Amino acid sequence: GACAASAFGARGAQGGGRGRRTRPAPPSRSLCARFSARATMIRFLLLQNRAGKTRLAKYYVPLDDDEKHQLEREVHRVVVNRDPKHTNFVEYRAYKIIYRRYAGLFFSLCVDVNDNELALLEAVHLFVEVLDHFFGNVCELDLVFNFHKVYLIIDEFILAGEIQETSKKQIMERLGELEAVRE
Repeated sequence: GACAASAFGARGAQGGGRGRRTRPAPPSRSLCARFSARATMIRFLLLQNRAGKTRLAKYYVPLDDDEKHQLEREVHRVVVNRDPKHTNFVEYRAYKIIYRRYAGLFFSLCVDVNDNELALLEAVHLFVEVLDHFFGNVCELDLVFNFHKVYLIIDEFILAGEIQETSKKQIMERLGELEAVRE
């Protein structure tokens, strides 16, 4: 990819002008890390109903309360007024909102503009599947009255704004272990 092209396609592979060939230098680890090992950074996750009431908010960047409330209002306005025929990705400020509507709730993620939209849309779907499996046909009231369990579920697969686990089976096993400890 980009790392191989930058390290092996340069003139530095020929030495001294005498026709001797030398081994090219290995690619720089820091350069490769910037291109290929960059993780997806989720800025925040919001669960909002159609009326604009935020049912759950998880922020992975520091913001004061006024900024959080303003973001919640703006994101709600963007996703609710968007035509259902359009994609579930919308640019917002210097970021991108990836959202999905399930029944009366909007699940929204704010991510960097270069992040993979489809992978994050699948992460939203995984979150909903885990919620549905955990609560047994989840509804908005489950999220309101069991918000601490919802945060626990989020923390099982998103850590510091990065997706850590994508296996529904692994997440459910871990949640089962945590529920057993609580009892």
